[in-house]
Amino acid sequence: MRLAAVVLAGGEGRRMGGNKPLRAWRGELLLEHALRKARGFAPTVAVALRSPEQAGAAGVPLLIDDPGLAGPLAGLASAISFAHDAGAQAVVTLPCDAPLVPEELAARLGAALEPGDGVAMAVSHGQWQPTCALWRANLAAPLAAYAARGGRSLRGFAEAAGLRLVDWGAPEPDPFASANTPEDLARLGGV
Repeated sequence: MRLAAVVLAGGEGRRMGGNKPLRAWRGELLLEHALRKARGFAPTVAVALRSPEQAGAAGVPLLIDDPGLAGPLAGLASAISFAHDAGAQAVVTLPCDAPLVPEELAARLGAALEPGDGVAMAVSHGQWQPTCALWRANLAAPLAAYAARGGRSLRGFAEAAGLRLVDWGAPEPDPFASANTPEDLARLGGV
């Protein structure tokens, strides 16, 4: 399966004190770390964000989210469009603020995706991880229809698109833990 990878970095990061993608983690920026992981998942990589200032000098295409869509759904719309335009069959998404995302994320999700599925999503510690998922690149029209009906959540859209859950169990530390605050960032192996 031809894949693209998109780092979701459009959140405001208020609990982090702003501009979360440019926070340091283990000697590099969270965004740089996520991009390195994304490049391991696919040859075609981009960053989805609300404004170019959030990315600094990312060195990859910057996908500016549609302001008419809420939250991560806007990033997903950008990611699906990017993957489709790049000739990819699917796009793996990962957030910039989950530095422990497993190296095998794309491979495991891709192996689990069945012909009738629209998305394969990671599950860890019993929690769905909607930003860590593999989405088929032909979902632009269903996503637009979902948003037009008032849909706002990645989870809700995944269920509507045909969801396959892929369970990572309950490893410690949680490979999908998010750094939403400076304390979280320190807890995940810190600055």
